[in-house]
Amino acid sequence: MTAFVTQPAPDFKAGALVNGEFKDISLSDFKGKKIVLFFYPLDFTFVCPTEILAFSDAIKEFEARNTQVIGVSVDSKFSHFAWTQMDRKEGGIKGITFPLVADLNKTIAADYGVLLPAGIALRGLFIINKDGMLKHITVNHNDLGRNVDEVLRLLDAVDFSEEHGEVCPANWHKGEKAMKATAAGLKEWASSK
Repeated sequence: MTAFVTQPAPDFKAGALVNGEFKDISLSDFKGKKIVLFFYPLDFTFVCPTEILAFSDAIKEFEARNTQVIGVSVDSKFSHFAWTQMDRKEGGIKGITFPLVADLNKTIAADYGVLLPAGIALRGLFIINKDGMLKHITVNHNDLGRNVDEVLRLLDAVDFSEEHGEVCPANWHKGEKAMKATAAGLKEWASSK
């Protein structure tokens, strides 16, 4: 199975580190919530902790949007645990509260199309709506960190479009005017600018 926008997100069941404990989790555990599923190359690296901590620091914003954040790498749950014991100032990720999935057999990364031949994942990010459908996919080269504010903006757009049946134009932010997906809707939106 490969991940495509408009299709159901590939489910999985895997070991994870969740709030300091080892648990098996699956996407279906979070039915009824939106999910931000993000892949990162490896624990104990360089760009990865900056991203994980940025997601962690914004976790209240994700919770306010009824969204579960889940990180995935090809490391073991034991490696995840060791990394969460290290202080931020030492390159660690101590204090994170969202699950880190251990994709040791690399099937989750392969199913989501982000597995490199070297056996690590690209920086893939997947937004899954509350019904389990993929709404957004971005994949960065491993030297490019992601923007958490943009992920939050996209979650707002998912909510707005699904609730109101309108589309969100470029650079749209919550509270701004959207449009109907028609020629008349575009004209109305453009004339308001």
